[in-house]
Amino acid sequence: MTRRGRIVLKLVAWAACLAPLAWLVWRAATDDLGANPISFVTNTLGDWTLRILLASLAMTPLGVVLGAAWPITLRRLLGLFAFAYACLHFAVWIALDFFFDWARMGEDIVKRPYITLGMAALLTLVPLAVTSTSGMVRRLGGRAWRRLHRLAYAAGVLAALHFIWLAKVGRTDQYWHAAVLALLLGVRLVHRARRASRRRAETRPAEKSPAGPLRGTVVSGDR
Repeated sequence: MTRRGRIVLKLVAWAACLAPLAWLVWRAATDDLGANPISFVTNTLGDWTLRILLASLAMTPLGVVLGAAWPITLRRLLGLFAFAYACLHFAVWIALDFFFDWARMGEDIVKRPYITLGMAALLTLVPLAVTSTSGMVRRLGGRAWRRLHRLAYAAGVLAALHFIWLAKVGRTDQYWHAAVLALLLGVRLVHRARRASRRRAETRPAEKSPAGPLRGTVVSGDR
C-alpha cells in the first residue's frame, strides 16, 4: 500500500472512532440522553470501548485471512482509541456516578465482580498504551514488545466478561461481542499452530537414505 493509501486509511479510522463520541456530544447538547443520562453515557462509552478494542484485535487475524499487511497499520491506532474510550468510561463512573467518593468506589470494586473485571481490563490496557510509541518498540525490542502486547487479548476477555456480567436480562449483544472475540482468538491460535508446524517441518532432520544420512538438509518454506 502506498503512503497516500495509508494516510487515507488512518483518516477513515479516525473518523469512524470519533463518530460515536461526536454523536454522544450531540445528544448531550440537545438534551437527548434519555431518562437516566449518566447510565446512558456510561453504557455508550463502555459499548464503544469493547467494539473498538475488538476492531483492534481483529487487525492481525484480518491480515492473516486476507494475506495483506495494511490491517496492521491500524492496529495500534485502534488500540489507543479503545484505551481513550475506556478512560472516558471510567472517568464518567468516577465523576458522575460516585462524585469522587473513593472509599465507596473501592467498596464497589471489591463487592461487584463485573466492576472488578472492568477495572482489571482498564489496568491491562495501561501498559499497552504507555508502550505504544515507536520509541518504546525500539527500547523494549520487537520480541519483548510483541509479547507484552499480547495482553490486549487478555483485556478483550476481561472486557467481554465485564459486559456479559453487567448486561441486563433480555439483552443479547454482549454474547455477539463474546462470539466475535472467540472467533478472533480462534483464528489467531490456528495461525500460530500452523506457523509452529511449519517451523518444525523446516528444522526436522532429514531421514536417512540408503546412501547414508543427508546432513544439514532442511525443508524449504515461508516462515
